Amino acid sequence: MKGIDIVIVNWNSGTQLRECLRSIENFGNEAAPVAVTVVDNASSDGSADGLPSPSYALRVIRNPANFGFGRASNLGAREGSADYLLFLNPDTRLHPGALSTPPGFMESEAGKDTGICGIQCLDEAGRIARCCARFPTAWRLIGQALGLDRLFPAWIRPHFLSEWPHDTDRDVDQVIGAFFFVRRAVFEQLGGFDERFFVYYEDLDFALRARRAGWGSRYLAGARIFHRGGGVSRQISARRLYYLTNSKLLYVRKHFAGIEAFLASGAVLLLEPLARSAYALGRGRLGEFADTWKAFGWLYASLCRPGRNGR
Repeated sequence: MKGIDIVIVNWNSGTQLRECLRSIENFGNEAAPVAVTVVDNASSDGSADGLPSPSYALRVIRNPANFGFGRASNLGAREGSADYLLFLNPDTRLHPGALSTPPGFMESEAGKDTGICGIQCLDEAGRIARCCARFPTAWRLIGQALGLDRLFPAWIRPHFLSEWPHDTDRDVDQVIGAFFFVRRAVFEQLGGFDERFFVYYEDLDFALRARRAGWGSRYLAGARIFHRGGGVSRQISARRLYYLTNSKLLYVRKHFAGIEAFLASGAVLLLEPLARSAYALGRGRLGEFADTWKAFGWLYASLCRPGRNGR
C-alpha cells in the first residue's frame, strides 16, 4: 500500500526521541498513512518509556541488548508493508515537506530510477549541513588516514561533498543515514542493511549495493529536517571512533580486493592512529589523544578474537 513506514532506532536518546515523534505528529498528514516503529536498543535512560499516544500508528520494539543500527533497522522494517521506508534518527525533527517531497519525486518520471532520497539537513545554528558523501576508494581512505583530505582537498577529495553548498537537487553517491528514504521494493531486493555493520557505513554499503543494482541516490534541497548530529555518540567519543573504524575495515574487506584492500586496511590500522595522535597532541588535546588509543586498543583486541566476521 502507499504510505510510509518510519523506523527510528533509539538508544539513550533522552528527550530527543519525543521531539522527533512530535515533529512527525505535526507533519505526518503530508503523507498518508504513516506508521512509526521505534526499535529500542536496550536504552537505560528510559527514553522509550511512556511515549505519548500520537494520531499515527506507533509501535515500540524493545531489544534485550544493543543490536546495532543495521540489525535494529531491519527488525523495524519488517513490521510494516508500506511502499516507502524512512529510517530516521531520533536526533532529528521534521520540517514541512519532509514526508511529501521524497515520495513525490520518486513517483515522478525523473525519479523512477531513484531508490534512495535524502533531504536538506539544518544544524543547531540553522546552517545547511554538508551531509552527502562520496563512495570511498582505497586511495581516498589512505588519504583520510593521513589527514591529506584536509590538507590537500583538491587532490584527495574529502568523504563529504563539502565543496558543494547543498542548496540544489542532485544525484549523489550517498545521502546521510539520519534521513534515509528508501523504496521498500529496493530495500527488500537488497536484503536490507548488512547487519555485520554495528553502526556507521551500513547506509554507505546499502547505497553502493543499490547503485550496482541500478538504483540511484538523490538529494532534494526543497525539504528539510533539523539534525543535531552526533546524537548520543557525542558522549562516547572513544567508543564512536572504535565503531567507525571497525565498520570502515569491514567495508574495505567487503568491497575492495588485492593490493587496494591490503593498503587501505594497513592505512586504517597503522597510519590513522598515528595521524590522529599527532593532530591531537599538536593542539594540546590530551583527552582526544587518550580516546584515540583507547578506541584502537579495542579495535586491535577485537581483531585477535576468533570468529570475527570476514567478507
